[in-house]
Amino acid sequence: MTYHLYHKAPDWLGPAVSAALAIPYVVVEASHAPGRAHGRWSLGYCAAAAAIQAADAVVTLNPRDEVGLRELIDRSRRLHRLMPFVDTRENAPPADRAAQRVRVATELGLDPALPWLVTVAMMRGGDKLASYRLLARALAGLRSRSWQLLVVGDGSARGAVERALQPLGDGRVCYAGARDGAGVAALLGACDIYLWPAVNEAFGMALLEAAAAGVAMVAGDEGGVGTIVRDGVNGRLVAARDPDAFGAAVAALLDDPVAVRKLGRAARRLAVAEHGIDRATRRLDRILVSLRSGRS
Repeated sequence: MTYHLYHKAPDWLGPAVSAALAIPYVVVEASHAPGRAHGRWSLGYCAAAAAIQAADAVVTLNPRDEVGLRELIDRSRRLHRLMPFVDTRENAPPADRAAQRVRVATELGLDPALPWLVTVAMMRGGDKLASYRLLARALAGLRSRSWQLLVVGDGSARGAVERALQPLGDGRVCYAGARDGAGVAALLGACDIYLWPAVNEAFGMALLEAAAAGVAMVAGDEGGVGTIVRDGVNGRLVAARDPDAFGAAVAALLDDPVAVRKLGRAARRLAVAEHGIDRATRRLDRILVSLRSGRS
C-alpha cells in the first residue's frame, strides 16, 4: 500500500515488489495531472502514472482527483472512494461548553461574551500563508463588529502571518501557538465559527476536526473541501479565493447566532455519521478483503 502518490512522489518500488511477491498493490490518495507530462516533473509523472495503472485498487479521499485518475484506470471497480476521516471521539465537543469557554478565556485572555472565530493551520510559506493573507483581507471589512480571532498554529512564517493579521487591530487576534491533538480539540470546542480560506487545499483535516468538535465553518470551495463543508448545512462554502464573499459569509453568521449553533450541531452530526474513523475502517477493510479474495 502506497499513500499520496503523484508526480512529485512516485512509487518506484511498490509495483515491482508487489508483482514479485504476487500480492495486491493498493494506492491511497493518488492524483494524476496531465499538465506535468512535460518539463521538470516529467520523469516522476511517468512513474506515478505507471504505478497507478498497475494498482489493483486506487482509493481516493478527494473526489476531484477521480477525474484525472479515470484517464489511467480502465476498470471503474478499481477506483474506490473513502471519505476523509477523523477520530470523532477524540475531537468531541466538551460536555460543558460554557465552562470550557471560561477556562480558555482565562488562559488566553479572551472575552467570553464575544463571538470567537478560530483557525487552525501551520504557519509556512506558500498556500498556508496565502490562506492567512486572504483571511486577513476578508476580516478587514468586519473591524466595526465585535469578535475575536483565535489562531492556533506556528511555523517559519509566523512573522508574516502576524503582519498580515496586524491591521485587524490590537487585542483582536490571539495566538495560541502550536497545540497537540487534545489541545486543539479543547480550543475548538470553546469557539463559535471556524474559518479557513483553504487556498489550494486538498480537503482540510483541520476543517474535519472543527466539524467533529461541533463548530460551524466558513471555508473556500477548493479541492475536496466541499466533501466536509456543505453550504447551509454545517457551514458556509464560498467561492474560492474571494475575500469579499468570505467576509460576507462570516458577517451573516455573526448576525445570526442561532444559525451558528444549528450549523455546529449539524457539523458534529455529519462528522460522526460520515467521517468517523470506524466507518472508514469498515470501508477500507471491505476493499482489502475483496482484493485478497480475488473479487476486484
